[in-house]
Amino acid sequence: MTDEQPPVASAPSVPPVPLESRLGYLLKHAQQRLARASAEALAPFGIDGHELAVLAVLAAEYPLSQVEVAGRLGVDRTTMVALVDGLEDHGLVERRRSPQDRRKNIVELTAAGRDCLDRAERARRAMERRFLAPLDEAAAAALVRALQILVVEERQVME
Repeated sequence: MTDEQPPVASAPSVPPVPLESRLGYLLKHAQQRLARASAEALAPFGIDGHELAVLAVLAAEYPLSQVEVAGRLGVDRTTMVALVDGLEDHGLVERRRSPQDRRKNIVELTAAGRDCLDRAERARRAMERRFLAPLDEAAAAALVRALQILVVEERQVME
């Protein structure tokens, strides 16, 4: 046996970047703040952000099956069933068999679901304005547009 010590790692040639300059760190913490604010804004309506997304998809399109809604939202079938079950329990959506394909469940908003969506969307938009308030209007729009580009690009890669 020798008394040799393991070599000491040399200092990195490039100094580490402060956390506040790292994109992943910034996106993670911004998303956490946004998620908390969203949960608070939607709590009075008895729904969360995932459920609001389901209501929004159902309002924007012709009647869709659970599988079609899941595809638009990028969630698996099991998650979609749980989301629709919860919304149905609260009287916000109705599920029925497709007359063309009895294996499919068609999901539609109820009148209460449309009302909830309208009120929750107003609250969500107000929350987003407060969240983006530190940015001027042009910077806020640029941030949203940049994120849209990244998300659309990711979807295209996955397809």
